[in-house]
Amino acid sequence: MSGFCEEYLSHSPGETRALGERLGRQLHPGEVVAFSGDLGAGKTCMIQGVCAGLEVEEVVNSPTFILINEYTGRTGSRPVNVYHFDLYRLRNQIELEVLGAEEYFYSQGICLVEWAERAHAALPPQRREVILEHCGPQTRRIVLKSLSPSLPHSPDGQ
Repeated sequence: MSGFCEEYLSHSPGETRALGERLGRQLHPGEVVAFSGDLGAGKTCMIQGVCAGLEVEEVVNSPTFILINEYTGRTGSRPVNVYHFDLYRLRNQIELEVLGAEEYFYSQGICLVEWAERAHAALPPQRREVILEHCGPQTRRIVLKSLSPSLPHSPDGQ
């Protein structure tokens, strides 16, 4: 499967959120975005930006203890369900099955999955991936990948 890979350097949480917001404006119903990175790398910060780009009005926090938060956003003029997963505390794949994650992943909502490396087998093969890495106290290297030729390449739509 062909795809796309683009790299960014963020020097602050504000820059990370802004990149997320641009990405959020590019998303369409049915998309899954898999976020990975070490603890504190900025996954939740980036997702807050994605949700801002999707015009989510609720407060966006990581659902660490409940595994999933649901929000209402917009793509263009249409409402869309946004599902925010945090799989940090996931003990095994059975928990993911009990949660019904695949139903979300293959729905017409937009799925944002933190700690996606814990669920790679369950994720759709056509998805976006965001990898965040520490480069300094405030600096992050952010790699965006589109694992489908039909998805827009970058947050700028190029």
